[in-house]
Amino acid sequence: MYRRFIFLLAAGISMAAAADVRIVEEIVAKVNNDVITRGEMARTRQELETELRQQGLSGAKLQQAVHEKAGDALRDQIDQLLLVQKAKDLNINVDSEITKRLAAMQVQSKINDPDKFHDFIREQMGIPFEDFKQQVKNQMLTQRVIGDEISSHVLIPEAEKRKYYDEHKNDFVRDEEVFVQQIFISTEGKTPEQVAAAERKAKDLVARARKGEKFGDLAATNSDDLETARNGGEMPPFKRGQLLKEIDDFVFKQKKGSITDPIRAPTGFLITKIVERHEKGLATYEEVENEINERMAGPQMNVKVRTYLTKLRTEAFLEIKTGYLDSGAAPGKDTTWKDVAQLKPQTVTKQEVAAHHRRKRLLFALPIPGTGDKKPALKPAPATTPTSATAAQPSAPVPPVAAPPKP
Repeated sequence: MYRRFIFLLAAGISMAAAADVRIVEEIVAKVNNDVITRGEMARTRQELETELRQQGLSGAKLQQAVHEKAGDALRDQIDQLLLVQKAKDLNINVDSEITKRLAAMQVQSKINDPDKFHDFIREQMGIPFEDFKQQVKNQMLTQRVIGDEISSHVLIPEAEKRKYYDEHKNDFVRDEEVFVQQIFISTEGKTPEQVAAAERKAKDLVARARKGEKFGDLAATNSDDLETARNGGEMPPFKRGQLLKEIDDFVFKQKKGSITDPIRAPTGFLITKIVERHEKGLATYEEVENEINERMAGPQMNVKVRTYLTKLRTEAFLEIKTGYLDSGAAPGKDTTWKDVAQLKPQTVTKQEVAAHHRRKRLLFALPIPGTGDKKPALKPAPATTPTSATAAQPSAPVPPVAAPPKP
């Protein structure tokens, strides 16, 4: 998440320094050691509106949808901050994954110069490169925490999954389909020598994949089809007849997990990995067990994630400014905003501190009423005529003070 830190400078505890404080950006929520700003909320709303426009909404329907979803915007930002903070507590490290992800993006952009790549990210994403990198890191940390702390503990009994399969068999009647990942090495506009080099590259990638390198990583860093490379080469499922005949006949004969030799296509070499195969008809329970598990665990996951985030809120230092709503608030949790400017110090000057301690010492010298203490009373100070400001106050006994020695 894009984070802007606010620095407030003050001299000691004196409130006089408050006049020198300059507001950089308004803070709307404090989440332990992090903050959420008004600017971040505005950017979230803008991104939400852009996403809904891309889905085809406009006019009154668009504004209504934005209003409804924006109601959870602060909740979602608090959720992510709490999960990222939890990842730090659990010592989760995703630095290597981030490096791979950004390296793959740089390869796809075909920009070798790091500074130019950073400029490219800023132009594409609308934020500085370091902020984009932090966004990617936060997403990865969030996914890891949910996986480790919640998903791994959601277990559906085998008997319940089989019962679900028996009751929903119509959902698992399928056409023949194949799910593939692909790497595409382009030969478009290349000389014969360059085409030969492209073929050698394709064969080398096949050999590396068959030796155990992750196909998705090879696709992300080598495929010339940038659209699928972003997803590790993943393609939507294909039915018979949707691909070129020579490719269709080839991939539908392969077994799950197979990696094909380079297939010569009109504009390049195609390498495919068969991720999944569906035969025509009713799928077996074993073929759809993972799908059933996801279907049945989904509702439980939603509840468990929300419960987990409520627990994190209960344990967190959390303050929310008036006018902003956390729709995921923990019941009974006080998140009232405490305005620092309204806090009054108990003592302001050294003289008041000294006087405070002197009054304490005088109280120790006074006898406690009703204790029967027979110690002689302290010698009273000489009588003085009270002024108008002190006439109503009884004179307090003062201990005798020795005269200073003569020089």
